[in-house]
Amino acid sequence: MTSVVMLGFVGSLLAGLCTSIGAIPALVFGRPGEWTETMMLGFAAGVMLAASIFSLILPGLDAAAVVFESENAQAGLAVCGILLGGAALWMIHQFAPHEHFITGPEGADPKDLARIWLFVIAITLHNFPEGMAVGVGFGGSDFDNGRALAVGIGIQNIPEGLAVAATLLTQGYSRLRAFLVASLTGLVEPIGGVVGASVVSFSEVMLPWGLTFAAGAMIWVISDEIIPETHRSKVAIYGTVGIMIGFVSMMFLDVTLG
Repeated sequence: MTSVVMLGFVGSLLAGLCTSIGAIPALVFGRPGEWTETMMLGFAAGVMLAASIFSLILPGLDAAAVVFESENAQAGLAVCGILLGGAALWMIHQFAPHEHFITGPEGADPKDLARIWLFVIAITLHNFPEGMAVGVGFGGSDFDNGRALAVGIGIQNIPEGLAVAATLLTQGYSRLRAFLVASLTGLVEPIGGVVGASVVSFSEVMLPWGLTFAAGAMIWVISDEIIPETHRSKVAIYGTVGIMIGFVSMMFLDVTLG
């Protein structure tokens, strides 16, 4: 179990550090063009969507087949796991004060909480299920699936890191501060990785629940956090293009690495 949890930690840590790599251009060159930023966010959403399906839900159904013989029971478990994952993220969003880049503040009253920390909380809520998904992937003792998830999440963290840093630049933060905040948001992923790997390592029964729960949490983030950010008036088409490219890229990675 210790080695599996360590794999989950290292894999999710490396994926989270890719956020810093993505933020480097913002540190050096400043904010990219709006269409570039929107396409990158769309790419991140596409990668997460494909990872949810090919690296989490489908393996989750396979894992459920080991626990239940009935296909109805297997499908029912997946449905419950996905909905529980989405519900968990919804509940967290209701009580944790955070701020979306476009739609504004949500959750509990932030009172005197500095606005920069509202952004940090928002991205932290986003990144935790990604790290958890990587940890669950390794926790199922399927190294190839965990590796595919770590690579895919890491790749989508690169444009996400740039998008976060670039958006903070528009809020008046310096290049260095925007880079540091964007980098900080990726460091929550190894926490999620350890949680995910630990839970599914305790029992074979927990694996399909962990996989589908992580998928539901990621799907919620895609719909509630990322896609609304990409649909910006005249440049929304670039977000859609990014989603398509990100989806097929992660699908290819899952097939070739997983």
